[in-house]
Amino acid sequence: MITAGDFKNGITFELDGQIFQVVEFQHVKPGKGAAFVRTRLKNIITGATVEKTFSPTDKMPRAHIERKDMQYLYNDGDLYYFMDVETYEQTPLGADAIGDALKFIKENMTVKILSYKGNVFGIEPPTFVELEVTETEPGFKGDTATGATKPAVVETGASVKVPLFINQGDVIRIDTRTGEYLERV
Repeated sequence: MITAGDFKNGITFELDGQIFQVVEFQHVKPGKGAAFVRTRLKNIITGATVEKTFSPTDKMPRAHIERKDMQYLYNDGDLYYFMDVETYEQTPLGADAIGDALKFIKENMTVKILSYKGNVFGIEPPTFVELEVTETEPGFKGDTATGATKPAVVETGASVKVPLFINQGDVIRIDTRTGEYLERV
């Protein structure tokens, strides 16, 4: 069990049959009245965020999320196939469980499969990936305003904003949490 007074960012717990993750929390001690904890929670199954207040003594059961390394193999229509790197067992997942998490993942990359009590609800890509730029406009000489960017398409089909000096064929590092360009490799 976890109390609302012990909340920290990233903690997962069960509430009303749903699993939530603490995105933000704030302990509030007003001058008059009892203290409370104001939170912003993310439902990890649906992805929806809600704001909720708790008494610091409210208790909820902790939810243990299993993270298992699996290799992305291929997709076949709406099914995406992943292989357990230890047992070589293949697991198909539907597009609804994956969402847009695969936009920076190419075949044979290792990802973490997220599950709760045996039910898979999502995947977690590596934090940083290196992908080749397959399509971008050339930068123009003299167009050197600070922070100027242009759109580029990487080998997985995702679109990323990159600096003007990036050309087609360059390999770039991308932060998968934000979808931002980090550096040329």
